[in-house]
Amino acid sequence: MCYTGLDLVGSWSESSPGGRVKAAVFLGREQIQVQEVPVPECRAHELLLRVELAGICGTDVKTYFQGARGKLRPPHIIGHEIAGTVAQVGSNVAGYSVGDRVGLATEVGCGHCNWCTRGLYKFCEEGGPIGWLYPGGFAEYMLVPELAMRQGNALRMPSDIPFEETVFLEPLACCISAQRFLNIGWGDTVVVMGTGGVGCLHALLAGLEPVGKLILINASSERRLELARQAGVQADLTITAAMEDPVQRVLAETHGQGADVVIVAAPSPVAQEQALQMAARRGRVSLFAGLPADSRSVECDTNAIHYKEVSVFGAFSSSLADFLSARSLIANRKLALAPLITHRFSLSEVVKALEVARAGEVLKVVIHPQASGGG
Repeated sequence: MCYTGLDLVGSWSESSPGGRVKAAVFLGREQIQVQEVPVPECRAHELLLRVELAGICGTDVKTYFQGARGKLRPPHIIGHEIAGTVAQVGSNVAGYSVGDRVGLATEVGCGHCNWCTRGLYKFCEEGGPIGWLYPGGFAEYMLVPELAMRQGNALRMPSDIPFEETVFLEPLACCISAQRFLNIGWGDTVVVMGTGGVGCLHALLAGLEPVGKLILINASSERRLELARQAGVQADLTITAAMEDPVQRVLAETHGQGADVVIVAAPSPVAQEQALQMAARRGRVSLFAGLPADSRSVECDTNAIHYKEVSVFGAFSSSLADFLSARSLIANRKLALAPLITHRFSLSEVVKALEVARAGEVLKVVIHPQASGGG
């Protein structure tokens, strides 16, 4: 069955010019179909993008295998890590030309609530992100909606920046958002728990600061640690938690003091508990990865937080300011991100891509909507 028109949040129209294109339509838990849909109609205040590359995020994996939640209403096109080329410019849109390379800031707010006036569109109760409330990037073409354009969410990229770098704009912005709380600086011992794509991004970002020691911890996969090394993620120490107690090892490496900063980039209650245990006095802990809905409760020693004066921060999504910082880092080639891509798939292979991403022996999985075959 093919879904078009208002089923896809009103951004697709049977009367749209330009024929039909392919999109991966999420229908419900473990149901996604590549269908032919009309080319989105580009209205006066919108952009039409040709999607060149779309990254698979842990949220996409969770959505596919656990089902819709929140404002996501199937049938819908998911995918929010997007690198594209401007294919059509709305008649009332200035500053963009056909052929421009862009990355997208994904959070779209109403524009007038308390959160939106503070630039925190992610907390807007009326709004929602591209790929969640608005159709996303698992398609050959997609729209940048009017509200997103008014908020400046379409970020032009230099023409010499590869799409393989631009596709990291959204996850890098999320890492920047989290690290703003942590004040990583000279001499800090920084621990990153989880060495998937975002864990590697956190490590690369923290490495821009004059830290004293960078430690990577992965639960069990030696392969993932090796992939991180091959991708250029440099650490002073790597720990496989299945082979040794990570808390004791971090304490030993820091002469019993603990880590100044611990970033939990793995969706694990155990990792969150260990992060608090290995944090130093006045340490800062970022709970970056959300836990699955069926996870057990986290046992938290609040006395340890109290007496060690540990600061614990949540980290969810990002702001436009974070995207601008991420664009600057990418445009000025401060980070080499493309090597983090370990698996590539065509749009027709989207289910396989999601399965590979869930299996965990990867860093970054991307979709090439314009490709006819996989890689």
